[in-house]
Amino acid sequence: MGDEWRETSLGEVLELKRGYDLPKRDRIHGSVPVISSSGVTDYHTVCKVSGPGVVTGRYGTLGNVYYIKEDFWPHNTTLYVRDFKGNDPRFISYFLMGIDFLSYSDKAAVPGLNRNHMHTARVLFPDNINEQRAIAHILGTLDDKIELNRRMNETLEAIARALFKSWFVDFDPVRAKMAGDDTGLPPHIAALFPDRLVDSELGEIPAGWEVSTLGQMCHKPQYGYTASAEESKVGPKFLRIKDINKSPWIQWGDVPYCRIDDDLLEKYLIQEGDVLVARMADPGHSVVIERHPEAVFASYLIRFQPIHENYVRYIQFWMRSNSYWELVKARGTGTTRRSLNAKVLSKFPVVLPSNTLLDLFQSQTDSFRGRIVANTEESSSLGELRDTLLPKLISGELRVKAG
Repeated sequence: MGDEWRETSLGEVLELKRGYDLPKRDRIHGSVPVISSSGVTDYHTVCKVSGPGVVTGRYGTLGNVYYIKEDFWPHNTTLYVRDFKGNDPRFISYFLMGIDFLSYSDKAAVPGLNRNHMHTARVLFPDNINEQRAIAHILGTLDDKIELNRRMNETLEAIARALFKSWFVDFDPVRAKMAGDDTGLPPHIAALFPDRLVDSELGEIPAGWEVSTLGQMCHKPQYGYTASAEESKVGPKFLRIKDINKSPWIQWGDVPYCRIDDDLLEKYLIQEGDVLVARMADPGHSVVIERHPEAVFASYLIRFQPIHENYVRYIQFWMRSNSYWELVKARGTGTTRRSLNAKVLSKFPVVLPSNTLLDLFQSQTDSFRGRIVANTEESSSLGELRDTLLPKLISGELRVKAG
């Protein structure tokens, strides 16, 4: 393993300190991230610690480690590294990811970490700062690309949402024509929009457009499969509510598996273009299935399959709109736990434009979503590589040249 790696205590290579309380009433929205045990949860105008820094959960979510490049405020639910003792901060962030935090938590009903207890942890540690930096560079390059993909996906998603809102919610091209203004669109696209609004049960809508419902646009909805999620590959992927409400795209690498008999697999097997909607926990959250592995969907999800292919993208971004979420909030049922069911969702009214516009919107957003899916798949592969390399690099099992 080499002379540079030695057994020592965690407290000899860094000093942990408890974070600082910051009640919501005292926060002033700014650019300084507030880091809790689950990551960035808010922003404030004042920082407590200069970046770069490393934070881990003290209560709540234990074991997650966050590397923060800018100045930040560590919340009192966390421990942060107050003194790196000359070691590379980013290497320290990865090194802490290899610590079994749960073994150092207390046994209370709400387990937590004691920094003094953590300082006694026995670790193998490289003193060579150049080797630390080389390890951090390898792992950091992977994480930086994953973060770049995430930001790119958010930008692409925002562009598609803005296009949907302009065309199908605010009716900007129609209103521009009514006012005699330039729509800002190429003439062949501008010609697809009417030049007046008419009354409907949903208020004014463009002439020639219709009011439909989600149920009329889709085949009969279907509830998902009831099973227990398993981490080992015992069958197909098992898509759950928690897998669709994190972001507008699925991280398939995080989705577990389930056991299912062959005669039921075809019934619950997800297909490209399926619209899956959460009916419990976070009712209303949805995802459209794009490229995917063999997978079935769980019982707290409802599947809607659009009748026409050009409905898919329209429904996808309609379910991101404020008008959709107003329907969800108004019509969710349940006194203690809000929920939705297929009957309620099927009655949700939808403004339906012409087929030509649906085709155009589909083609416009297909390119965005294709890039998002590709970025997500790349990030999943990079994450798997990082997770494979990390324990080998921070234990000294796999050595790198210290340049």
